[in-house]
Amino acid sequence: MRISRALITAASPAQHALPLQRLVDRDGVTKSLLRIIAEEALQAGIDEIVVVVAPGTAAAYLDAVSDIAKHLRFVEQLHPQGYGHAILMARDAIGNDPFLHLVGDHIYLSNESRGCARQIVDLAMTENCAVSAVQSSREHLLPYYGVVGGRPLSGNANVYTIEQVVEKPTPTAAEQQLLTPGLRVGHYLCLFGMHVLTPGIFDILTANLTASPDDVLQLSPALHQLARQERYLALAHIGRRYDTGAKYGLLTAQLALGLNGVDSEDVMANLVELLLHRRSE
Repeated sequence: MRISRALITAASPAQHALPLQRLVDRDGVTKSLLRIIAEEALQAGIDEIVVVVAPGTAAAYLDAVSDIAKHLRFVEQLHPQGYGHAILMARDAIGNDPFLHLVGDHIYLSNESRGCARQIVDLAMTENCAVSAVQSSREHLLPYYGVVGGRPLSGNANVYTIEQVVEKPTPTAAEQQLLTPGLRVGHYLCLFGMHVLTPGIFDILTANLTASPDDVLQLSPALHQLARQERYLALAHIGRRYDTGAKYGLLTAQLALGLNGVDSEDVMANLVELLLHRRSE
């Protein structure tokens, strides 16, 4: 399995401007969020990135990535019909090959020298199957993420065979269906916003859209079906995700980048100064 294309979804009516926001990256350079995410994909060995956007926004995104624009191709989602629908819009551009998928409003910080995307791409190529990155998360975060249930893969404590995927389950539903051996009590494997998906996902999404053409087309039910049809793994503990669309999300993402970058000492000193000033008021 070789993975040469990536898909970034950035068409959400409520959040399509987030990828244009500018942050100071770990290298100390100011960049758009879209560029930071695109560089994550390119560092994973990706040659072409397909970006699903809202109508009329492609030009702004091109400006936001400057000299790496040659790697990007844009597809418009003419009618906002859900996350799964946005992915389906890229079917012709992606073709019949596995692809890396990243959401357009998350920052990813790796726990090791390889980026988060590189880690899941490497596992997908080694195991020749779909892989979703996951993060062990406390129960109170269940309303914000898709959650997977499965069992640990023998010989690798960070890899799980996915058996179920449920979008934003209640705590009761999660306890009944999604308990995963090896996790602490009250913790679940929440989707990380990063996947390597096989082209089979497009067939599933197409069938779901045909069955309910007027409904919002979500991704998690399609991932659940994918787990029933083919081998599908989850990779945990690869790093941290920062959702810039959450309350104070951009601030938190910027702090994480700063504290993990070349200017970390200056950022830490400024934070200490702010905290001391706050305490003295």
